[in-house]
Amino acid sequence: MMTDDVERAELCFPQLLNLSCTGVMRPRTEAVLLYSLLSCITVLTVVLNLLVIISISHFKQLHTPTNLLLLSLAISDLLVGLLVMPVETLRFIETCWLLGDLMCALSYIIGFTLTSASVGNMVLISIDRYVAICYPLQYSTQITRSRVELSVCMCWACSLLYNGLILKEHLSQPDRHNSCFGECLVVINYVSGTVDLVFTFIGPCLIIVVLYMRVFVVAVSQARAMQSHVTVAAVGKVTITAKRSERKAARTLGVVILMFLMSFCPYYYPSLAGQDISNSASSWAIVSWLVYFNSCLNPLIYALFYPWFRKAIKYIVTLKILDQCSSLANII
Repeated sequence: MMTDDVERAELCFPQLLNLSCTGVMRPRTEAVLLYSLLSCITVLTVVLNLLVIISISHFKQLHTPTNLLLLSLAISDLLVGLLVMPVETLRFIETCWLLGDLMCALSYIIGFTLTSASVGNMVLISIDRYVAICYPLQYSTQITRSRVELSVCMCWACSLLYNGLILKEHLSQPDRHNSCFGECLVVINYVSGTVDLVFTFIGPCLIIVVLYMRVFVVAVSQARAMQSHVTVAAVGKVTITAKRSERKAARTLGVVILMFLMSFCPYYYPSLAGQDISNSASSWAIVSWLVYFNSCLNPLIYALFYPWFRKAIKYIVTLKILDQCSSLANII
């Protein structure tokens, strides 16, 4: 008698007999553990990004161009948690694709578009911070609300258009690579993969690294300038402050770049190695989940460093946000 902890092969569509794929069913204990883990990640992603969206949308003090970029980033990451992670959980745990060809096509275009939009928003945030720190006097005239709104709209539109072009063959014929019913296979050829590597990884990564390095250099120079203008009696105190400022800038820079590279490097390894990208690879589920997990990390990296976010959470959790004048509260 076969127990629940023994893997067994079953037809994905028994009624189709020889046309059906054969899937190896996971042991029940393993499936339960995976569902629990991935569900927790999904819920955490949704909750964290929803808190960011509510905070920025509700409190008037947070209606700034910078926070509009954070709002766009949180929306893209929220949609990853709502639309992409549940489908990817089923794809990873259930070895058969049972949602049909239409959902097969939509699942990838949605996932790729949201991921590209998230990366685009990170680039816009790095540009915003670069102008704010390196050109503070010109910031209010260069970074206006209307320009930020236009940039965000272009980011989303370009992400949709770009990924539509990358996946146009998959969208027109989602079953073109399938060998049987119960399979959802997508293959991105080397040329498309190389283009995607440049526009979604190498390009954004270079922009973010260069801008944040510039921000770091300016922050250090400002700290040293402040130190040079103090009185002798306060030198020791300012030295400590300057060192703390340098460490904080370096730590933030390190977290941003490290998390981005850790999330995206494994996914783009096939393109770097001159290979086609295919979701049939055994490592696909792991590398794709690393990319999607970045949507859970983004609100921590870009929002939890702000004191106003912690204050906003207190208002939301204690339901003070329901008060009539709560939107005018001083949380900055």
